[in-house]
Amino acid sequence: MDRKLKMGMVGGGPGAFIGDVHRKAARLDGKIDIVAGAFDIDPKKSRAMGQELCIDKNRTYNDVQSMIDGELALPADERIDFVSVCTPNHTHFPIAKAFLEAGFNVMCEKPMTLTVEEAEELKTIVQKSKKVFGLMHNYTAYPMVKLAKDMVKDGDIGKVRKVIVQYPQGWLARATEKEGNQQASWRTDPKKSGIAGCIGDIGTHAANLAEYITGLTIREVAADLTTFVKGRRLDDDGNCLLRFSKGAKGLLHASQVSIGQENNLAIWIHGEDGSLEWHQEHPNWLYVDKLGEPTQIWKRGNDYVGERSEAAGRATRLPFGHPEAFLEAFANNYCNFADTILAKEAKRKPTDLEKDFPGVKEGVIGMKFIKAVVESSNNNAEWTKL
Repeated sequence: MDRKLKMGMVGGGPGAFIGDVHRKAARLDGKIDIVAGAFDIDPKKSRAMGQELCIDKNRTYNDVQSMIDGELALPADERIDFVSVCTPNHTHFPIAKAFLEAGFNVMCEKPMTLTVEEAEELKTIVQKSKKVFGLMHNYTAYPMVKLAKDMVKDGDIGKVRKVIVQYPQGWLARATEKEGNQQASWRTDPKKSGIAGCIGDIGTHAANLAEYITGLTIREVAADLTTFVKGRRLDDDGNCLLRFSKGAKGLLHASQVSIGQENNLAIWIHGEDGSLEWHQEHPNWLYVDKLGEPTQIWKRGNDYVGERSEAAGRATRLPFGHPEAFLEAFANNYCNFADTILAKEAKRKPTDLEKDFPGVKEGVIGMKFIKAVVESSNNNAEWTKL
């Protein structure tokens, strides 16, 4: 690496959870510096965030357009290399579009857009711009998820028959959006969140995880969405039957009203010869079952993991016994995203390992998944194609 990449951020102002996660993760490997941003819709808050991050006040901007104009006015070697979009869903498309068309690489929070139509248009913009676009589905970046993916790809459990994936939370079991909770407020607002609540916020993570590990695509869904909290305008619970490519079947459950649950994302993959099991709240272990054999527990950080999966080894920073988790998963996507930008800058083709991060393709799939689930639920759980 000849230099560090210069990162800008839109969103992630004072008190923002996910923006702070992005900043910490991006800087973890020493490949990226944060040098600019429009951190809040309130210019005063944006300046306060810039000051907290020790960013030049001239590069702490009031809005997206002034940020683009300000960066383009700088010499090419001083401008940001990419922008990270950490704002509510309804702003992802216009912000990403503006930066791509201005010639900047983009990392975007999920879901990628508000509608399928926006997603398709953004895909065209990315292709036309020839810039690097990343989508922050962080859960696919855990080392043991990458190990599971390689095990499935190499036939360790045989042909996949059934996938069970869940993501229950309990933080929206009451109408906290009416009590001043900013995170709950926009996530339950159709104008800001889109046509889905829970299924768009965390159900898409579960679907993405299932497709990433298995290498299969979800073809059809039969879904039942519910809004349990009185007065809420979007779903807070969802149950989906899935039909994958190559004949596999699945079950996806996502909920934000499951009291006692925190971030219990978990997946079970059953094949003809064995099964895999992984839990996000205990991410350093992968359970492997083979027919007629005792359960194996593969533990992150051991040499045998990296020897079995180059991707898992690349995604591992600490030796065994020292847990790696949420921040490091974000950092893994940023690491591969940064290496891909640098490879293109050096006019060489990025390796498959460097390109191992979600992008615009996954963004379009995610939006089609949300649309199909909502349509299915509105039609009494009728099977609906993606």
